[in-house]
Amino acid sequence: MQELIDNLDGLAGIPGWVIKAFAIILAALLLELVYRIFVNHLERLSGKSEHMWDDAVVYAGKRPVSLLIWWQGLIMAARVITPNTNMIAFDPVLLSIAQQLGLVVAATWFFSSLTSGFEKAFVEERRKRDEHVDITTVTVLGRIVRIAVVLTGVMTGMSILDIPISGLLAAGGVGGIAVGLAARDLLANFFGGFTVFMDRPFSVGDWVRSPDREIEGTVEHIDWRVTRIRKFDKRPMYVPNATFTTVTLENPSRMTHRRIAEHIGVRYDDFGVVRKVVEDIREYIMNHEALDTTQTTMVHFDRFGASSLDIMLYCFTKTVVWTEYHQIREDVLLSIGEIIESHGAEIAFPTRTLKVDMAEQLADEVREAIPGDSPAPRDADPDESRSKGDAGTSSSRSRRAKKTSKRVKTDSGKDKREPRGGDVGGDSGDGGDA
Repeated sequence: MQELIDNLDGLAGIPGWVIKAFAIILAALLLELVYRIFVNHLERLSGKSEHMWDDAVVYAGKRPVSLLIWWQGLIMAARVITPNTNMIAFDPVLLSIAQQLGLVVAATWFFSSLTSGFEKAFVEERRKRDEHVDITTVTVLGRIVRIAVVLTGVMTGMSILDIPISGLLAAGGVGGIAVGLAARDLLANFFGGFTVFMDRPFSVGDWVRSPDREIEGTVEHIDWRVTRIRKFDKRPMYVPNATFTTVTLENPSRMTHRRIAEHIGVRYDDFGVVRKVVEDIREYIMNHEALDTTQTTMVHFDRFGASSLDIMLYCFTKTVVWTEYHQIREDVLLSIGEIIESHGAEIAFPTRTLKVDMAEQLADEVREAIPGDSPAPRDADPDESRSKGDAGTSSSRSRRAKKTSKRVKTDSGKDKREPRGGDVGGDSGDGGDA
């Protein structure tokens, strides 16, 4: 090969070292092409397998190895060019450092991608077997491994560049105080997220709520700084992780049962059958298949309400699914209503009874005290009362006639002035005579 290159030296004015560098780059190109074909074939084979682990390995090595082939090919070509140029970029020391850094970058990229692939493969394998998987724990472990890989790669690169790590750590200790004060909230959210990952008060997919804040919804994503919660009206809520270290948090997704607590009132007129109604409701509740009677279960007459006799119902369903719970609750309440009706009783509604007790004599005194509404004497003659009424009617008519006559104008009292233009409502005949 070297003899062939020496024979081509000077051909068409092209130096031999240029041809050699070109040959190395062409070989790297062909090698990378062959590698792509090989990896694509492996990817098809791994896709046919039942496991996800081989897919993770193929995915992790696809791009980093391609980068490594190109990087090493360029470095080898640069070594060929180095003796024939004075450019500082082709210095042997710099090329050696660049070659080592390329290996570190490719290795860091490979192991970081491999960690992500194993994380996804682990979750998928557990789901295929219908086994419970804590996505939050898997996610935080994957992030810790990736952070460790990146930090290892950075420290290895610093050692290759001859950067003293001890001096950097000392400088970081002094500057860390200023950075910590400036980024206090950011650090609080970081450690809050770390607390969430360690204590695991909730996981992705859980329904959470806080009685201290207006926080309620389904957890969608847990990050190092914020947690995304999807509210029930489908709006996203971004909660800083530091909040979870200072508020009380409920996780209804981890409840074991759902509770039914009601007060059902019947009328006071149905007091005679209340005992029997309570006994039948208790028997029905204790024999209901969807209710867990091993938990606290109570059906009792509880109190005399303002307008009803109240029966207390307290029990728990076996299911915790929201829709199934409401179906069971509906069945229980309708059945209790049927039990009450079967005894001839009725469910009470708010009523109020007003009792008025007034003596007849007091009523007569009140009626007499009202002017213009005095009743006729009981022993008076009806005809005499009728004649008096007629006389009273005649006198009232005469009084109204006198008032009317006073309001009517006579001819002598008419206004003799000429009507002005624009007068409205006058008699046209009078105006013509004037």
